[in-house]
Amino acid sequence: MKKKKYPIYSYLSASAVRPTGWLYKQLRIQAEGLSGHLDLIWPDVRDSKWIGGNREGWERVPYWLDGFIPLAFLLDDDELKARAKRYIDAIFDGQEEDGWICPCEKEERQGYDVWAAFLILKVLVEWHETTGDERVEPAVEKALRQLLGHIKSVIMFGWATSRWFECLIPINWLFARKPEPWLEEMAFTLSAYGLDYERLWRGTDPGTVEPEKYWLHLSHVVNTAMALKSRAVMSPFTGEDPDNFAKFMFKKLNRLHGSATGHFSGDECLSGTSPIRGTELCSIVEAMYSYEELMRIGGNAYWGDRLEEAAYNDLATAISADMNSHQYDRMINQVNCSPIEEGKQPFSSNGGGAHMFGLEPNYGCCTANFNQGWPKFARSAIMKYKKGYAVAALCPVSITDSYKGKDINIAVDTEYPFRDQIKVIVGVSKPVKFVLKIRVPASAEKALLITPDGKTEVNPGSFAKIDRKWKDQDTIELKLKFKPKLILRPSGMYCVRRGPLFYSLPIESEAKMLEYESNGVERKFPFCDWIITPASEWGFGFASSKFEKMEHPMPDVPFDREDPPVSLETWMYPLDWREYNGVCSIYPESETPIGEKRRIKLVPFGCTTLRMTEMPLIKQELENELV
Repeated sequence: MKKKKYPIYSYLSASAVRPTGWLYKQLRIQAEGLSGHLDLIWPDVRDSKWIGGNREGWERVPYWLDGFIPLAFLLDDDELKARAKRYIDAIFDGQEEDGWICPCEKEERQGYDVWAAFLILKVLVEWHETTGDERVEPAVEKALRQLLGHIKSVIMFGWATSRWFECLIPINWLFARKPEPWLEEMAFTLSAYGLDYERLWRGTDPGTVEPEKYWLHLSHVVNTAMALKSRAVMSPFTGEDPDNFAKFMFKKLNRLHGSATGHFSGDECLSGTSPIRGTELCSIVEAMYSYEELMRIGGNAYWGDRLEEAAYNDLATAISADMNSHQYDRMINQVNCSPIEEGKQPFSSNGGGAHMFGLEPNYGCCTANFNQGWPKFARSAIMKYKKGYAVAALCPVSITDSYKGKDINIAVDTEYPFRDQIKVIVGVSKPVKFVLKIRVPASAEKALLITPDGKTEVNPGSFAKIDRKWKDQDTIELKLKFKPKLILRPSGMYCVRRGPLFYSLPIESEAKMLEYESNGVERKFPFCDWIITPASEWGFGFASSKFEKMEHPMPDVPFDREDPPVSLETWMYPLDWREYNGVCSIYPESETPIGEKRRIKLVPFGCTTLRMTEMPLIKQELENELV
């Protein structure tokens, strides 16, 4: 068998990708919300040492730029581009003669955690791939050479040890352009000094031995999310299968710490399968990036399913619909977002306000980092490879490119995941032969592919391939059939899934605005904090395994909390289910109904603020209907 060459796919430049439909609206809302204002209102970005100020000079500016750069170019927004360039110019200007690129004095280098260097070099690569800026390659090479010497004399510590493989992003980029031995040496040096996640995960069950309160790099949820791709990004130097460890780790992680929506818990560290534990927002966007990288490198459709689950469910709900505020920890069953008395919060090491929506709940890392989620998702939706193109994530987006000297435009016209049809229109300047792949979601019961050459059923969980000579405006349709399902959770309760979307019982709420200043950071509307309390009943259990899908007009705000674009209706029983210290108990007091069954509307998890997602099935005789 011929050995595969990795990576299989490559990203297109963000300047060649255009979000359309609901995805354009989502990115425009992000630009007009908190993400697009951090350099204007948040001291850690506005006054950062990276641009000559006196505030944080470590990870927050690199985190923000990592999402802000693709956001600016996806939207083709000249103002956003100019604001990004101001920071990039300052980073180039601040690079020392010996290559050191982070903002600290020479005598401070030994105590500086070089995780920020890995991150800023990744940002510069993103800038180059988007703009072609010729300053990037010499600056990255100079910085990496200096960094290799630095880690040989100053042993890595802290976050750099846990996230060593992130530096492989700029190393691999430079090695593809200049395959020199010192880059290979650097890759293996980082690997030798860094945390060996494969040995850890194949030998133990991280996060399962839980002291009352703990914090540990080994089970830190964001490190874990990043580490899913650790062997894949090393594979160009080792030749290993990029999926081997990643799939093992993900399946074990999901079994031990998986939540009802497919993402894993962690508040701050891995925290089991309880529906009232939290999941840090940084872990969601970093898992998404890991899935994007795994799909790019290994070409496996499996990671596209994971990517869509994380984006359309977890990412959407952890940020307010207007994207002016976000949570640090999102919860599966979340009935209240009010401050919890210290010592009574359900989190392993986060504070009692970590689940609140605000500017900087708990820690500011998520404030800077959450904004990479949607832009990188859009950027990776259509990838290129040797034989053509792959529609890797199903969403409304178009790309322009050149293939064999012909101008190419591929447009995905869809309201998926809220609807079940995808149309792909291929524009070509002249007829040209190439392969177009379209990822078919594994959650589909059936999938019908309609091409200019006819109709065929295609396998869910794979890439459908169309190999033909394309004429201008040739159109492909993918029609998907999904079935709502009750899925048994480790708690003995159930969640509902239909296709890529999980559904929740939405709780009406009342919101109280909090405007104040703390540690020199002002919370002022619209970028303020919120106390959100329940204003409707929420204690219910499923009385049926049958669900009726209802489609509604697409709203201007894609994940609208008031008017979601799709819902399910089913019968449910009211239960005596109680709240303690602002958190619902894991189980109701009893599964005996306290009233007659009612017809209840469930909405996508991503379209909720307060919700119940994991609930008991009351009529046990219905269990034989479950899949």
